[in-house]
Amino acid sequence: MSSGIRWKWWRSRRLKHPPDDIHRAGDLAEMRLCKLSRAAGRDNGWHIFESVRIPDPDGGRREIDMVVIGGNTMLVVEQKHWAGSFVITKEHHFVQHRNNGTKHNHDGVADRIARKARILKALHEKRLSLSEENSIGMRVIVAMTHQRLDWPEIPGDLAAEMVDEAGFIQILETTEPGVMNEHLMETLEGFNTWDEVHLHGGLMLKGDVFGLGLGDQLRSWFSSRKGPVEATAEHKRSLFSLFSNNPSEVTLKTGGKNIVAKIPYGMELEMHVVGEKAPRKINWANITHISVSKPPADWAKNV
Repeated sequence: MSSGIRWKWWRSRRLKHPPDDIHRAGDLAEMRLCKLSRAAGRDNGWHIFESVRIPDPDGGRREIDMVVIGGNTMLVVEQKHWAGSFVITKEHHFVQHRNNGTKHNHDGVADRIARKARILKALHEKRLSLSEENSIGMRVIVAMTHQRLDWPEIPGDLAAEMVDEAGFIQILETTEPGVMNEHLMETLEGFNTWDEVHLHGGLMLKGDVFGLGLGDQLRSWFSSRKGPVEATAEHKRSLFSLFSNNPSEVTLKTGGKNIVAKIPYGMELEMHVVGEKAPRKINWANITHISVSKPPADWAKNV
């Protein structure tokens, strides 16, 4: 291996990707609400599902921040962690006024989550060929979780309930949904979530990992897997690692088995990152950890 390639590879391993503070704050708020919800809803038999991705009849997939099920009831939740204030226009657009003086029109927050809820309900009913009288109960909720947020008057005809963090926790603590509908549980377990790729320096990318880029054998294994995959990459970054022929390796964990593989120079993972128009390749030299969701059930795949 030439000294030029060694130098380029070493610099790539040392490159830091700092986290996106705005998105990180939102992710941490979602994690907090899910953690609080699990604790608050445990005694009453509520079950929490995070980042549920459902197929959209109009194409693609849509994410629901949280779905809570208990008995024969489903709570479909959109979380917003806004500071400052917001208004709701007569068209039901949510306009956020940030503390830095800027504002952003989020369009129909309540309308969007209500549509996702209808799609999810229809998927469950179609899977079981349920009639209308045997359908499930459903509540659509927008949870505004930032404690320093000024609220406007909420229109009475909004497509979703509006609650703060304490109000949502109270719903779980005071509502007893009854004996769990196991068919509803099976439906929610059939969906997948976003894949996550963590980079050196703290940045996390969410999206769909299409391929690991680690060779033909692992490509076949990855495409035929049935469960989730966790992978941790270890990289030598000291100056002395310039002279190492194998400075990087990855440990893949799935189904109780570990696969350890060396990462040669130039290996890249392929991923479609949320919000980007096209898939891109990510150099394994920059990656520290990945979490790949299990594949969705056949009936939960894109139609």
